[in-house]
Parts: sequence; structure tokens; C-alpha cells
Amino acid sequence: MRRIALIACSFALFATPALAQSFEGNWGCRDATAGKAGILTIYGQVYGFASTVVGDKSSGTGTITAYQDGVGFNDGGLKATRSVQAGRIVPDPNFGVAIQLETADAIIMLCTPH
Repeated sequence: MRRIALIACSFALFATPALAQSFEGNWGCRDATAGKAGILTIYGQVYGFASTVVGDKSSGTGTITAYQDGVGFNDGGLKATRSVQAGRIVPDPNFGVAIQLETADAIIMLCTPH
């Protein structure tokens, strides 16, 4: 019985960092003013972004490259319109993890799990 408990605890400790780095799913994004900016959805090697602003050209789909600490944006509306280059996984006190969307110069959005 102790052996099973030890194995279960070991698995939980080693699996936790891998689970914390997951970027797939739906993310609610807020801009620098903490206002709602849109919904980011990431599955596999593609993403979709739905802006809260009607007619915003950053809405749409594109491709990503997965990295250890997040994703790189290859194309699509976020890259073309808002110059988003990367989405980094960062710790968040309320949700555990968040994705911060970055240009070459600044962090422009923070996205939390939905």
C-alpha cells in the first residue's frame, strides 16, 4: 500500500510541471487597460482569436510553433495586425497559469484559462 502511495505522489510531482506548461485550450484575454480584448483558442499547431471589437482585423486564425515556455505566432491576424510574436506561459495567482502575448517591444495582452 505504501508503495502505491509513493508511486502516486511521485507521479503527481513529476507530472505537475508538464501540466502547468500546457497552452492548449480557450483563453480570455485582457489588454493593457485590463479591458476585455477577446478570446484566444489554441489547439495543436493552430490558433483562433475573436476580438471584442467588431471588424477588428486581428480576429481570425493562424499557425503557431510550440516552445517549452509557450508559443510563437507564425502568421494570422494577431501577427499581422498587432505584431504579436510570442505567447509565454507565466504564473498567475488566480488561475495558476496565464499566457502573456508579446510584441518585440511590449506585453500587450494577458490571457487566462476559460
